This record gives sequence, structure tokens and C-alpha cells, in this order.
Amino acid sequence: MNHRFTAALFVTTLLCSPIAVMAQAPSAAITAAVADAGRPAADKAADTNRKPGQVLAFAGVKPGMVVAELGSGGGYYTRLLSKAVGPNGTVLAIVTQGQAARAGGLDALNAIAAAYPNVKITTVPDYASMMLPQKADLFWTTENYHDFHNGPTANIPGLDKAVFNNLKPGGIFYVEDHSAAPGAGVAAASQYHRMDEAVAKSELTAAGFTIDAEGDLLHNPADNRATMNSESGHFVTDRFMLRLKRP
Repeated sequence: MNHRFTAALFVTTLLCSPIAVMAQAPSAAITAAVADAGRPAADKAADTNRKPGQVLAFAGVKPGMVVAELGSGGGYYTRLLSKAVGPNGTVLAIVTQGQAARAGGLDALNAIAAAYPNVKITTVPDYASMMLPQKADLFWTTENYHDFHNGPTANIPGLDKAVFNNLKPGGIFYVEDHSAAPGAGVAAASQYHRMDEAVAKSELTAAGFTIDAEGDLLHNPADNRATMNSESGHFVTDRFMLRLKRP
């Protein structure tokens, strides 16, 4: 066997494959964001399982970026993104008119925006028809992609295409979600509140994205992916990470 040829072929395969991503060390800006004294204690307690520094590095978050976040929730990543992009960057926290109309629906985000001035709450009629005030360098959603499939007004092709259209050429869509068992199909989104990774890839590439990288940082082989995701914020499920690029 020609060992030099085999080694060279292996390296070439790694370089060409979107799966082959070495763990990246967080930048100084990301490290400072994770260390932010303004972060709630509950957020910091979740860091062990959520690994925010490495996740932000994998997604390619940098100072000065415009980041659009879908599904900010309690603001765990909203605060981190705000600090990581810095005063010359912007975080657009995207909410739908339906979310904004709920009593107290924006209270948590309003409090974050008051403490982090580069966080701009951006209301859209719905995700599929969103038109942002500026093109984003990066779209971000964590543990929400399966939820976008649920409900009578779900429109995944429209949402994915709207993200694509609101990104700058070369921009990134970072998608992280609880993994369903292989072959579970789209039904897992409502049945287990998990996402079949193969379905997500098919939907996202159909919208025009290319898979730039896949990460295994958050995989948990011990997780039973054929059961209901009921973590209550512990983040111990098996989760997939996709970095998708608009060509």
C-alpha cells in the first residue's frame, strides 16, 4: 500500500468535505462575550452543555457583523451575539407581529435591548415575508428550526428562502437543533420536538444554501432521539450543527 498516497487522499477528503471541521478556538471577542458580567447566572450555568464559545467560533461570529436572530427565546445567545459583534455590529432580534401582539411577549427582549444597545428588535409580518432594514452577514437560530415546522401557518420553504434573500452573498445561516432519529422524517418536529437532520439539509439546500460545515461538538450518543425532547433548559440532547452559506 502506498501510505503517502493514502494519507494525502485522506487529507484531501477532509479538506473537501463539509463534515471535516476542526474545533476552533474562540476569538478574544467571543471569549469576552462569554465572560460578560451582565449575563444571568442561569445562562452561565448552561454554558457547560451549550459550549457557547466554541459554537460562536464555529458559526464564524466576528466583530462588526450584522446578525439576524430567529427565535431569541430568553436571550441566551442574543446577549452573547451582542457582545461578540461589538459596538460596530448589530443584532437584529426578529419577532413576528403575532409574537409582538401577545401580552408581555416582548418584555424579555425589551429588557435585553435596553442593556445591550446594539440589539434591535425587528418586527416582521411573518418569517416567510420578512424584509430586513439591512442585509445580514449571519442568520442564527438555535433549537428552533423544528418549531418553525409546527402550527397552521408554518411555511418552511418560504422561511428558508426569506433567510437566503436577506443574507449578503457569502453570508451564513447557522442552524442548531435537537436531533431526531435518522429517518424520523418531518413528523418528528411535532411528535418529539426534534428535527431530522437529513430533512433539514434537504429543505435548506432546496432554498439555495450550500452546506459549508457540520459540527459534532454537541452530539450526545447517549440521547434517545426517538423520545420527546423535554429538557427544561438542560441541553443534554444530541444536537446537530449546520453552517450554511449563501453562494
